[in-house]
Amino acid sequence: MGQPLRADEINACVHRVALVRGAPDGVGPCAPSAEVQRRRRDADSFRRSVLTTLSALPGATRPANTTSTRSALAEGVELIVQPRLPEDVTGRRRAAVHALVRVGRVGPRFVYAPIIVKNTEVVEPAATRRLLEGSLEHLGPGEATFTDGVGLRATPTVTRHGLALAHATLVLAAIGHDDPARRAAVVDRRRRVWWVDVSARENRRFNLDTYQSLYATRLEVLAAHDAWLEHGGPFPTAPYWHRECLDCPFATRCAEELAARDDVSLVRFTSLDQQLLLREHGVRTRTDLARLDPARTRAARRRPLVDPTDTTTEDVLGRHIDTLDELIYRARAQCAGTPLRIVDADAVHCPRADVEVDVDMESYDDVTYLWGALVTRATPDALAWDGVRDGYQGRAEWGTLSRESEARLFADFWQWFDDLRRRVLAAGLSFRAYCFWAQAEDGAMDRAVATGWPDGPHADDLRAFRAASPSQWVDVHQLVREQIQTEGPRGLKTLASAAGFAWRDPTPSGEASMLWYEVARGEGEDAETARRRLLTYNEDDCRATRVLREWLNGPARALTHRDDAVVKEGAGE
Repeated sequence: MGQPLRADEINACVHRVALVRGAPDGVGPCAPSAEVQRRRRDADSFRRSVLTTLSALPGATRPANTTSTRSALAEGVELIVQPRLPEDVTGRRRAAVHALVRVGRVGPRFVYAPIIVKNTEVVEPAATRRLLEGSLEHLGPGEATFTDGVGLRATPTVTRHGLALAHATLVLAAIGHDDPARRAAVVDRRRRVWWVDVSARENRRFNLDTYQSLYATRLEVLAAHDAWLEHGGPFPTAPYWHRECLDCPFATRCAEELAARDDVSLVRFTSLDQQLLLREHGVRTRTDLARLDPARTRAARRRPLVDPTDTTTEDVLGRHIDTLDELIYRARAQCAGTPLRIVDADAVHCPRADVEVDVDMESYDDVTYLWGALVTRATPDALAWDGVRDGYQGRAEWGTLSRESEARLFADFWQWFDDLRRRVLAAGLSFRAYCFWAQAEDGAMDRAVATGWPDGPHADDLRAFRAASPSQWVDVHQLVREQIQTEGPRGLKTLASAAGFAWRDPTPSGEASMLWYEVARGEGEDAETARRRLLTYNEDDCRATRVLREWLNGPARALTHRDDAVVKEGAGE
């Protein structure tokens, strides 16, 4: 019998689950990228910090092996840090949690709740929900209190966290130390402790029922892989697109095979269940999907199938896949090799102004260290006499990062930005500033203002700017979402590239910029080079935003409408 299932495999790509246990000749993993290595390094550093805090709590122990973990469980030790849990041999499960906290006793056995530590955001504002929140100093669920107005984030990352807790709960059950109340917790990147019930219906993405369904599928994969190892023959799984492909060491080999057969899974973002359903009804390629009628799929959701003899593929699939029309449009964009229009040609646009400013910021560990802006006078002579010049402005902090340095930096940027805005408006000219995905810039502004800085802006200043009419703050990403159909991703790199823009840096990405910043904070020639690289990258992000909005006001109007796209044979190849 091969390796047991790990928690991170319960919702993973089943092909990857099989490959890591032994792959056909010539199929091997690639080395992780520098960005992935950085992410893992930061997660490890954060986890070690939290575990150090937990280990110092009264009543904590840190067992050296499985035997000492079993002893600690049997003795009812209050807190077991980094337990070495025994394998659930019958269920073929192995769990690795970061702590176990004693939550009670059932007969002679002490029972425990698992805790995992994750360097991620776990919750989001939710007016009608609440969560049980604890702290590292007061760890148990009995010491936690409800926090109103927050809920678990509906993201794949948080789903994985929940499944890992369900997985650990069942391993604890196998050795007789599980909590009957099914309580478990995640420590988030802000060191807050969030308690959940892994059996609760409201946690449908990862509750035990959902877990068992996913687990059963992967258990079948293990059995099939065992048979392949013993008897040979065809490999038991095949590639398909999965959300973790971006970080998968087998991704390059799989992508080649999927592209060669124009596989329908390449249409973002489908689940494995949706992919299987599409294939069962003859939709095996991107071209097959692109040829379906999106209007009929929408209609299928609203009407019963009265006459089964007059039923199309759209009628059946449209009743089972809520987003089928969007998937069809994404397939059409892939087959066309270009974005498509969602709206009429004359409705594709981005508002203009006499003076336009494209804004972009860079952050590291949720602290902004760089604000950049590109000034463009749409009217060439606009305010030239008053010191307004076209070009890029960048303000950066290369020293110690803190909420105070973030507030100071933004106060400096805002003084320049608001002075420019007021002079333009005072001259009777129009002014607009643009960003790509305002949630990021707005969040950075709000953080800085909440911290406060002498002579810096106040919350009322931001509210007045954002509420100005006509609008002075435009989210280009939102405009694109409303007007342009892509094959799935709508990031600045994807869209600006489609508009003809090219970054000067050979590997431009937000995650890569964090690696550059780590060098830029140092001293010497390498640090200076990294600083110039970051400023150039930020300027290019500003220029990309300008190119993208110019594209919306011109070439994008000539794109084919997504309802008029003609799909040719083999178009997705």
